[in-house]
Amino acid sequence: MGEKGGKDEEQKPNSKKVECCGYPLSIFFIVVNEFCERFSYYGMRAVLVLYFRYFLNWDDDLATSIYHAFVALCYLTPILGAIIADSWLGKFKTIIYLSIVYAVGQVVMAISAIHDITDADRDGKPDNITIHVALSMVGLLLIALGTGGIKPCVSAFGGDQFEDHQTRQRSTFFSVFYLCINAGSLLSTIITPILRGQECGIHSQQKCYPLAFGVPAALMVVALVVFIAGSSMYVKTAPKGNIMLDVSKCICFAIKNRYKHRSSQYPKREHWLDWASDKYEKLLIQQIKMVLKVLFLYLPLPMFWTLFDQKGSRWTLQATTMNGDFGFLVLQPDQMQTLNPILILTLVPITDRVIYPLIEKCGLNFSPLKRMTVGMFLAAMAFVSAAFVQLEIDKTLPVFPSSTQAQVRVLNMANSNVTVTIPPYDPFAVGTNQANGEYLTFDSDNIAVSCDNGAAVPVSVIKKSRQTLVITPAKAVEQFQDIIYKPEQGNNAVRFINGLSTPVNVSGSEVDYGSLTTFIFSDYLMIPRGKQVFTIKTAAGQQCDYTKQFGFGGAYSIVIPSTLSWENCGNIQEVEEIQPNSVHIALQIPQYFLITAGEVVFSVTGLEFSYSQAPSNMKAVLQAGWLLTTAMGNFIVLIVAQSIKLNERWAEYLLFASLLVAVCVLFSIMAYFYTYIDPVAIEAEFKKKEGMDSDEKEKLEMKEKDTVHDDDDDDDVPRQTKM
Repeated sequence: MGEKGGKDEEQKPNSKKVECCGYPLSIFFIVVNEFCERFSYYGMRAVLVLYFRYFLNWDDDLATSIYHAFVALCYLTPILGAIIADSWLGKFKTIIYLSIVYAVGQVVMAISAIHDITDADRDGKPDNITIHVALSMVGLLLIALGTGGIKPCVSAFGGDQFEDHQTRQRSTFFSVFYLCINAGSLLSTIITPILRGQECGIHSQQKCYPLAFGVPAALMVVALVVFIAGSSMYVKTAPKGNIMLDVSKCICFAIKNRYKHRSSQYPKREHWLDWASDKYEKLLIQQIKMVLKVLFLYLPLPMFWTLFDQKGSRWTLQATTMNGDFGFLVLQPDQMQTLNPILILTLVPITDRVIYPLIEKCGLNFSPLKRMTVGMFLAAMAFVSAAFVQLEIDKTLPVFPSSTQAQVRVLNMANSNVTVTIPPYDPFAVGTNQANGEYLTFDSDNIAVSCDNGAAVPVSVIKKSRQTLVITPAKAVEQFQDIIYKPEQGNNAVRFINGLSTPVNVSGSEVDYGSLTTFIFSDYLMIPRGKQVFTIKTAAGQQCDYTKQFGFGGAYSIVIPSTLSWENCGNIQEVEEIQPNSVHIALQIPQYFLITAGEVVFSVTGLEFSYSQAPSNMKAVLQAGWLLTTAMGNFIVLIVAQSIKLNERWAEYLLFASLLVAVCVLFSIMAYFYTYIDPVAIEAEFKKKEGMDSDEKEKLEMKEKDTVHDDDDDDDVPRQTKM
């Protein structure tokens, strides 16, 4: 269907086909390819924001922005892929070529995460971060082009393998195909965070991002090899032109023609698209009108995706400040995303088989547009839930000094309790080998410290920092700098201070503090969660083991007293400088449930509604429009993260929730005035009025039959929520 006088061409498939159990053998290669490709994409994406945050050392806002820019690009490139496949290379070659680009991108990402490439001093940190940033950006660009480019081709190519009489087999194929999408997503979001949590490296051991990216890269190579292996069995159709290009040309011509005839001397036409009738068939114009009605309803939809895709960025970063210890397992922050595919596989059949039928029995008109409105509201409530969780987290986070403040804590290493006075605070008692409870905040650079009503000792403090004042047995005051950031990636910052009169050596299974002299703090070293054993020994051969169970994200000073019991290190004291993560990660479950329920109600219904309201030859246009809403939603996150700087993360969550509620109200008003149509009936009526020849009538009848078959098979096709 196109310009007047145009002729549709059909490409005949290969005559020889190999079948197994009534199915073309070629589809087994396509199904395996899809599983591997989806594992590759979602596996890489699961750890991406943490790679930005902790390997490239970007702040939360920049990491979030680049993450969503990448996701947006992944949903823009399918339009390019569809045009290339339909107008130039065909689906098979497009999948092959862009899969090669995809695999190269994944390999480049894995290479970008190898810190040893630029770690000349072997301290475990890249010396030239620019190289790693450049490699990762090139890799992500290639991945976005590859995954987006093949997205519209693979499922359609699988459908091409079936003949007209194999409608039931085709339906089953799409069921398995979409199952592979969710299975790949589920397994990858479980496995790649585990791989990331391992430590690897040539000269120094760090979080294993190369492995977390390398396994998805290997799976993409496998996907490519498997797809190529089935080459001789595929039905390959030649490019037949892209309907999106036809639609774009028709719309552009209508606008251009209307502008040329804007003078009042020309008679007005019923619809602005009717100005394209000078060049294009009236049926095509009528079909475009139907599509534009649906696309108009798409205008508010990006806001849903703005919230939904933040589960891979903001919510993952939120999880890094929480306690993932369930006792029988320890959940990594990026593994919480696993809840989404698990809940999808659970909620889709429940909504289809239980909830919707119950609503229908109650006599309620739960139309598709009403379902989508409910889905948007559920997503907004998910962010309200996330805001409440963030408020609980904020209660446990340390309050560090501002640029005009200094914070001080007192550690008593004397042999008896002391009473410390630091004006303007009241005197307070500090037990031996212990510290006062909270940091004291001062606005002045100079303070005076006195012990047991003795002479005041002047101390100069540093603004925007924390310091520990150590009281020695001689009542002298020694000053040391404390950590002023919360340890990241679930590690704990731990240091030791030696109260013995002789030097001691402190070491653990993974760390070595070296030799500590009297009343001197060691450096902070990062200790992972779990049970840790530290060996304390002197040059004279005295030795004991100190054992401590660490959580996530705490900071500690461990005091070795002058009266250390060498039998079991029993009287060692610890000072908690920063509280470990105490808000459990399970509190994120309600927000994941709400956002996934919203996805099931919104996304599945939206696709089904859109397809039911558009002509059969315009499905690709709606698919492009739907993907475009996802891309725009991610661009909105990028804009908000970079332009609206809110000091409180919970306030940002409430802002997004409020915006979606407002959009939800707008969408419900638009939906109220929308009139449902039957595209097949309208086309038939239109063609009847236009007076078709016999050949055109036969083609219409075949299209109507195909549409009826598709509707009959809808119940057998699982609801697609991931693409």
